[in-house]
Amino acid sequence: MALKATIHKAQLQISDMDRHVYGDHNLTVARHPSETDERMMLRILAYALYQPENDLRGKLEFTKGLSEADDADLWQIDLTGEVVHWVELGQPDERRLRQIQGRSELVTVLSYASSTPVWWAGIQNKLTRSPKLAVWQIPADQSQALAQLAERSMQWQVSIQDGTAYVTTDKGAVEVTPQLLKGRE
Repeated sequence: MALKATIHKAQLQISDMDRHVYGDHNLTVARHPSETDERMMLRILAYALYQPENDLRGKLEFTKGLSEADDADLWQIDLTGEVVHWVELGQPDERRLRQIQGRSELVTVLSYASSTPVWWAGIQNKLTRSPKLAVWQIPADQSQALAQLAERSMQWQVSIQDGTAYVTTDKGAVEVTPQLLKGRE
């Protein structure tokens, strides 16, 4: 018998002063049995970081993620079905990154493991001509601190200013400063 996903609920208040994006969102996040708290919490953070200014080109949505290997972790799809923004977590290989760039206008990778420098050094030179690609590193200590805030029902306040996300929940607060490895700020 297959294990079922665990459902988490998050009330998310976003105040992104860098991009002037503000809003309240009620999220239902299905956590795959093989997914860690750290990865799930980073999906919610990515939702806050990449929330579009408006939904004229579609809304940012969670996908089946780990359950469907060909899907992003989050994506924004316009009304014609074209992928506007593909958000991937972890350390995808160079072949996958090339494939998804062909399917999307913009691809963002959030790598959060302490092995990120080794992974990036191995593929960095192969992706120099990838204008659609942005690669960010979330420092491992920050992503692990974020994982400690995981609960089945959460209330998040996310303030983003000067490239730093300040995440506050009933359980505590974490400061996350993604570091750009490739792409534009």
